[in-house]
Amino acid sequence: MDKRVVEASSRLGAALPVVARGLTKLYGCITAVDHISFSLEPGTTVALLGGNGAGKTTTIAMLLGLVLPSAGEVRVFGADMSRNRGAVAHRMNFQSPYVDLPMRLTVRQNLTVYAKLYGVANVGDRIAFIADDLQIEPLLDRLTGKLSAGQKTRVGLAKALLNAPELLLLDEPTASLDPDTADWIRRKLKEYAEDRDATILLASHNMAEIERLADRVILMDVGRIIEDAPPRTLIETYGKETLEDVFLDIVRGRVRDEAAIPTRQAS
Repeated sequence: MDKRVVEASSRLGAALPVVARGLTKLYGCITAVDHISFSLEPGTTVALLGGNGAGKTTTIAMLLGLVLPSAGEVRVFGADMSRNRGAVAHRMNFQSPYVDLPMRLTVRQNLTVYAKLYGVANVGDRIAFIADDLQIEPLLDRLTGKLSAGQKTRVGLAKALLNAPELLLLDEPTASLDPDTADWIRRKLKEYAEDRDATILLASHNMAEIERLADRVILMDVGRIIEDAPPRTLIETYGKETLEDVFLDIVRGRVRDEAAIPTRQAS
């Protein structure tokens, strides 16, 4: 097991937002996530970085308790997510531009449904506060399916923050957004993390975004963790100028290595 996980577990025990031990997910003969171990400490923003197929989305789904691991375990605030997800579901939330809210409901109806699912008190007041904070008041009585991509992203963030989660899981939260909207979302996330001392796990392909938001980067490749360090440390370790240069060096190096493996001739 990763020494970082052991030390953090010993120090903080069940208070840790996330502890993953030997986490593995198989889809038939394909290993999507391969025995990874890591922990997230309170008040930190951690980026989950990797190319397509690296295992990021599957890892997040297991942390949410939506996908059961083939081996290993995930504990969120001490609860085993495979067996006792309900004990901590109200303390976490999730956002992704690839997961749509029901299109035939208005924004207000969607937020009301999710607020009740998360056990939010004073639902009307909470929606009003979130709508004002995220500047979506004019959208509340519009059909969700009629919104633009940027508007849907703001509404998705509103849904994710309804229950004031201590743990926020984000999958490409600014994908397909214009630079201004993306910058606005990043500022809101940074404010939220600082104001609430919340833990954020952020999966993104936007390297500048990661450098700006993340205290630490967990870099995955073909289902495994190959680096776990602050962005600046990775940049210095690899002798590069940016995190994007580090990422390209690692991914292209793997591709070169795979290309160099001799192909076995059929007999």
